Amino acid sequence: MAHSRKPNILVRLWLGFWRGVTALRMATFNIVFLLVLALIIGAILRGGDQLVIDEDTTLVLNPRGFIVEEHTGSPIERALAEALGQGVAETQLRDLLRSLERAAADDRITQVLISTEELAGVAPGVMLELSAAFERFRASGKPVIAYGGFFSQGQYFMASLADEVWMDPEGVVLLTGYGFFRQYFAEGLERLGVDVNLIRVGDYKSAMEPFIRSDMSPEDREATEYFLNDLWQRYVEMTARNRGMPVEVMTDLTQNFARHLQAADGDIARMALDRGLVDRLVSRPEMRAEMALRGAPDDNGSFRNIGFATLAAMPDPKKLRRPSEQVGVIVAQGVITEGMQPAGVIGADSTSRLIRQALHDDSIRAVVLRVDSGGGSAFASEVIRRELMALRDAGKPVVVSFGNVAASGGYWIAMGADEIWAYPSTITGSIGIFGFFPTFQDTLAKIGIYTDGVGTTPLSSALRPDLELDDEARQLLQSFIEHGYREFIGLVAEHRDMTLAEVEAVAQGRVWTGAQAQQRGLVDQLGTLEEAIGSAARMAGLGEDFRFSYVQPELKPWQQFLTQMGARAILAAGFDPAGSWMNWLPQELRAGLLADLHLVLDSTRHGRPGVMAHCLCEAPR
Repeated sequence: MAHSRKPNILVRLWLGFWRGVTALRMATFNIVFLLVLALIIGAILRGGDQLVIDEDTTLVLNPRGFIVEEHTGSPIERALAEALGQGVAETQLRDLLRSLERAAADDRITQVLISTEELAGVAPGVMLELSAAFERFRASGKPVIAYGGFFSQGQYFMASLADEVWMDPEGVVLLTGYGFFRQYFAEGLERLGVDVNLIRVGDYKSAMEPFIRSDMSPEDREATEYFLNDLWQRYVEMTARNRGMPVEVMTDLTQNFARHLQAADGDIARMALDRGLVDRLVSRPEMRAEMALRGAPDDNGSFRNIGFATLAAMPDPKKLRRPSEQVGVIVAQGVITEGMQPAGVIGADSTSRLIRQALHDDSIRAVVLRVDSGGGSAFASEVIRRELMALRDAGKPVVVSFGNVAASGGYWIAMGADEIWAYPSTITGSIGIFGFFPTFQDTLAKIGIYTDGVGTTPLSSALRPDLELDDEARQLLQSFIEHGYREFIGLVAEHRDMTLAEVEAVAQGRVWTGAQAQQRGLVDQLGTLEEAIGSAARMAGLGEDFRFSYVQPELKPWQQFLTQMGARAILAAGFDPAGSWMNWLPQELRAGLLADLHLVLDSTRHGRPGVMAHCLCEAPR
């Protein structure tokens, strides 16, 4: 008689576990699907009600996190993250500028409120762009009010752009100046037995100095003081001009802050009012009532308003038809690395694809590359530079506009442009190169682990992190790095019409501000992104009434549908597309030393030594 045999207990446990995992996966997917579906249905049911602007509306500029050139990640990832309340704290600069432009031309918007509560910082380059935008807005005659409870340095600059600055009676203004400080790990790494192999060319190429020193080198100190003092002087001058006070008064306030506070018995709000940093001390209920009186009340006891992201996202009827001739703007923001990368990272393949997209688009007559990067992989930088050269050789003018930072690899990719524009406060230069390869044989030996074996050539064990870097491998890397540096300065000399001696005098890995770089022949013009776009249009022979658009990755039809519906759903649900607030510290850490280590490992993973054209020179905020 035949009978079935039950599987043993281990098989039954495994099958049960597998069925549970499958059920959990399906349930999670269904929850996410239902959430997106509900948001889409909500958007459809609500229709376009939220996009209607009533009379006497106030535009609220409340940037969150850092102000960036483009959001990080893909549109679909951002839409889902926002729906789940996990958006990155970022605000697109273009959204702020576009909302101000539209508010100036819209009679239904009668005033602007700047709220700085969730703004993490404003880099020096962005300051100039915002200043120019508010200067244009003032032609409309509409008042601008700024309000905050705590004004950090960047927040205060944003507030100073207003006609009036209001602060909470218990509020704080803190102007600390710019500083550049970092940890140095040489002694700690020595105790751990880590053998740091750093090969660099350029006396000022200090990106990886923390791994070989316990303090700042004299060269790094000299260069950093030089460009930081220039940036700070510009901050003081712009802020004083915005507030209508003499530069000497603002300088005295920042240099003797503690003394002025002591004279006010420790009351920062009173000191800020007495010294002209703010115009009024106003509580939040008083602020809302005053804004409603100047504009119009809403149904919730506040004032009628519209958010900048909502206004910026509204379609412009004048620009619905695709122009036959325009300027294309390509954003290159973040670390430069290889392969296809999401927005917020410059990938050799992904950025090159955008350049080729502009090349084959007959409506794009000229291209502006907007660079905001401290560099990264030298190989990836050269790939992008050559793609730009191909675009230029095809007859389309190429203009580069530097944002907050365009240093090292960020400068490399820009060299072949017809023209380079920068802010006076852009951080640029850092023309140098380095290779970094730590080994851990002594660290492993401390716990009794050793590596041994045989190879067929002297280089068989050359780049093993568990073996000491021998002289032959070191010489190989040294030759490779020196060749890369010669290539770098040679390209600068060729593209900037300079001699090698002239380039060498401003290279060596030294960092400059945009104004200092222009004086040394590394930059052509100082100005805003708008001015750079105008220059590209003139080179292409476009008329005064030209248009420009951002060159975005081409999405498949299903991706476009999800992105558009996701954005509408988020607006309908009340989410701000600029991103929800999160703590800024992890984002800063990712941009620090850990990012440099990632770059080295990433380039090694692609089969090349870790050769970097990278500058650890973030814009101060």
